Amino acid sequence: MDRRDHPHIPLKGSTYGRQYAGWTPTARAFEGLGSRTLPDQFIPVADGVQLHADVYLPRAPGRYPAVVSFAGYSTEEHTAGIPTGSNEIGSPPVFTDRGYCPVIVERRGMGRSTGEQVVFFDPQDVTDHERVIAWAAEQPWCNGDVVLFGTSYYGMTQPLVAARRPPALRGFFANEMCTDFYRHLVAFGGVPALFFLNLWMGANFTERQYDERVSPDRRALISHVTNSALHPLLEKVVHRNVTRMFDSFMAQTPVEAVRRMYTNWIFDGKTRQTSTIPEGSTGLLGDIEVPFVVVQNLGYFNLHQYGSYDLFENAGTPAEDRWLILGAPQFDLPVYSWQEEALAFFDSLLHGLDNGYRRQPRVRYWIDGAERFGSAPSFPPPDGSVLRLHLASSGADDATHRLSAEPSAAGSNTWVSVPLGLPTLGGLDDVAAQRLGFEFPIDRSLLLAGPVTAHLRFSCNEIDSYLIARLSRIAGDGTRHQLSMGAIRPAARTEDPERSTRNEIAIDSGRQALVPGEPVTLRFSLTPGPTLLGPGETLRLDIASRSDLLRMSPADGYAQFDLPVPPYLCRNTVHFGGESWIEVYAVDQD
Repeated sequence: MDRRDHPHIPLKGSTYGRQYAGWTPTARAFEGLGSRTLPDQFIPVADGVQLHADVYLPRAPGRYPAVVSFAGYSTEEHTAGIPTGSNEIGSPPVFTDRGYCPVIVERRGMGRSTGEQVVFFDPQDVTDHERVIAWAAEQPWCNGDVVLFGTSYYGMTQPLVAARRPPALRGFFANEMCTDFYRHLVAFGGVPALFFLNLWMGANFTERQYDERVSPDRRALISHVTNSALHPLLEKVVHRNVTRMFDSFMAQTPVEAVRRMYTNWIFDGKTRQTSTIPEGSTGLLGDIEVPFVVVQNLGYFNLHQYGSYDLFENAGTPAEDRWLILGAPQFDLPVYSWQEEALAFFDSLLHGLDNGYRRQPRVRYWIDGAERFGSAPSFPPPDGSVLRLHLASSGADDATHRLSAEPSAAGSNTWVSVPLGLPTLGGLDDVAAQRLGFEFPIDRSLLLAGPVTAHLRFSCNEIDSYLIARLSRIAGDGTRHQLSMGAIRPAARTEDPERSTRNEIAIDSGRQALVPGEPVTLRFSLTPGPTLLGPGETLRLDIASRSDLLRMSPADGYAQFDLPVPPYLCRNTVHFGGESWIEVYAVDQD
């Protein structure tokens, strides 16, 4: 008997994490169908290459829809539930039990797949992805319908292949994604994504990841531990040790091909034209026709985030067939959230089940302070308006400054920039502020949900610097709740209107060196952070030049990776007198 044909130990599934965005389906197409494994399938694609896939089927005989997840990684450990930085496919038994067949595929040159590895997201990968979809639809266990599911890399591949319109593709469910790979992934705000790339490549592309082989039965046995009642405890252990885990990943040595990509992205690819990273799906979104759901985790800052809004706004899919979900900040490894939401969407799409999905609002967004989901037909919601809050000085740099609905008097405040990792004298903060803080007291209930824009008049005594801004809700007891973050490199401040959306000012990263002491206007977006502010609370804006001074940890639900800035030791100035403000989007609550 072929090893692939014997009855394997079944995986143990998990739905740990948030599963629904403020609703519960009224029906399920199937349930209780069990799970079995069809490991080590090889899918023929172009040039004689064969892609390795593990297929998971319901135990109950029949023909079912396929759920394809196209990986950039070795998937040996993924279905075991081991916390790795690329475990983003969900839990296959959750899908098989409901009458779906996950097909987890490794890209060419990765893991057990043959062929030579090309740059991530290369058009060759998209062509291979098309072939995988066609192959799955032709299998005896498939009814001919194929959908896509996955997070991050698995989400970013979905619009690329959907724009090709494969005949068997019926829809997709993408969680946390980018559409413009240069702007959103490798050169955020004109700054190389050094720390993220160190982490991502070190965690996923060493020789061990390429060579590792884990048997299906061993994976299944591990899953009975990782996905048991111990899972919440394991998640807490991971969160407590996430910094140590990240440091370990960043110390690893990826394979040479990946290091060569890294060298271009960090040192040589300073423009779209010189970077080898493919542009992504941003210019292709209008070619997408199939229904989709896109989910964005509001805890992300300089990764993912804006691609979800680009897809939702610009896809060619009819408006009634697209949904956007903005979820609460959450950092999970593996990513098990939203599987039930996806299954409800697939049940409605593929089986025509009246489970309530088609009646769900096109946009659902988590509201900090209300701890519930709001809803709207679009994002930003149509029943809102822009609220402009001007920056105003309260005196010394280290004072708590003001946000005001009225233009402020002329003046300025300054802060110093210290490049990440440089030593400074003890007591520096006593004589030179490294950040500025501005507050707006709340005297009535105020719901914010939509774009957050900074417009700052800025100068510096160097030819370049860096500016990062954070918006927070300060509760009545003084507890700070992070809402939004945004950043800009002043020398790379040129806007790109053609790539901008209603929620993001796209910055094209072109270089315009500062003239020391000469003010320029900086306009940039902060991540949308819906919040309900109540009387006695405060909206606070903080400005600094280093992400580590303002960001939160993945252990708190936030995926915000440090950036190798500012580039110089310098002093920065923000100028008032009606020239500097932030704009938030206030939504009518009636």
